[in-house]
Amino acid sequence: MPYPCSPPFPRQARPLIGALALATALALAACRSETPVMTSRFDGFGTLVDISLVRVEPGKAAQAAELIQGDFGFLDQALDPWGTGALARVNQLLPTGEPFVAPPSVLPLVRLSQTYSEQSGGLFNPALGQLTELWGFQAQVPECQPPPREQAIRRLVQANPRIADVRIDGLEMTGRNRALKLDFSSIARGYAIDLAITQLRELGIRDAQVQIGGTLRAIGDRSGQPWRVPIRRASGSGVLGILQLRGDESVATAGAYDRTFVYGGITYHHILDPRTGSPAWDTLAVTVVHRDAASADAAAIALFVAGPKHWYSVAQAMAVPYALLVDSKGTLDTHPEMQARLALIEPATPMTLSPPLRPPPPNQRP
Repeated sequence: MPYPCSPPFPRQARPLIGALALATALALAACRSETPVMTSRFDGFGTLVDISLVRVEPGKAAQAAELIQGDFGFLDQALDPWGTGALARVNQLLPTGEPFVAPPSVLPLVRLSQTYSEQSGGLFNPALGQLTELWGFQAQVPECQPPPREQAIRRLVQANPRIADVRIDGLEMTGRNRALKLDFSSIARGYAIDLAITQLRELGIRDAQVQIGGTLRAIGDRSGQPWRVPIRRASGSGVLGILQLRGDESVATAGAYDRTFVYGGITYHHILDPRTGSPAWDTLAVTVVHRDAASADAAAIALFVAGPKHWYSVAQAMAVPYALLVDSKGTLDTHPEMQARLALIEPATPMTLSPPLRPPPPNQRP
């Protein structure tokens, strides 16, 4: 007798990139010091993109938003593993074992991912496209269906596709595992944000924030005030706390609430442990502050998979300066530096503190 099946929380369907105009016109938003903040919003990467620009005249703000929207549309199409763009073509060629010229839009992400994978001990692994497809998580809203059979999961785990199985020789790329299927959805948003920040700086914009879903990067400040970033609760609804950013920092949150389906009373989420082929069950959410958005995205996934027992060592290996993990019981696992930066809405939330992630300055060491 089949188990009852119920849908996950409703979420917005993936929009058609390229056919969209700005969801809202550029507008003036007053801040505390009366300096205008130009804001724009549009659809991209299956969610909403928000851009905030400070001390920028409207014409340049409109130009910047238009350029970024165009670039995001191109990247979204090129990096869709299940579409018709560059990455889909790469995934057709990798299993053949024959060398081919790597598309410029894909090659940088392979290089970045190989670095992140090595740093994380393989916990960050964007070569699991076949496993993602087996679970049905390639869909923005996964269908409610029984989980895959253990035998099918085991077969892909034993095949052990890794991003390290992609060999790069100059501009040529070769796959060394027939089970390879690349899926950069875990870092594509952060990578796009980093490119957008570079573009804004080339336009002479020094104070800005670009956010796609749970990933953002902020540079400068908001008219003399820090950028204030709300961190969502592990349930996906409500606010856990507020982070203040100033200078150049990125924040990424990986949550079990993001892409799910419910079957037989069990909620299955899309963050898969490459060692088991199943969702990483010990974690509900991870928030990482890092130097750039792609690194923050990759680290958030790796720490999520590492879980409450091993997140600290993985964070050290990936040079993560600030991290917060919410375990399956709702306990916050963090360290003193992050505790000092995060203003919790409910300060009495249970918390486990690890040692500092970064060593103190030489003059403060015992």
